[in-house]
Amino acid sequence: MSENKNTPEDEARLIEEVASAWRPHDSSELRFHPAWHDLDESAREAAFDIAARLRPMEAALDPGGLSTTARAVLARIRSAR
Repeated sequence: MSENKNTPEDEARLIEEVASAWRPHDSSELRFHPAWHDLDESAREAAFDIAARLRPMEAALDPGGLSTTARAVLARIRSAR
């Protein structure tokens, strides 16, 4: 495991970025968020925990019952047609 050299502020920002639904999509393959590689194991787990709590809330607020991740996946599928 690598040592985390992020400031607390940087780590908080990176965790929020990783927990979001946005992912790079310049190719056909799925990729981690670039900030994933800047986090240590405990920060990655924190990002996962945040994402796991956010997705059901996002879906509850969406008229179609979809999370931002589901919307992003559907948008990629539709743009590939």
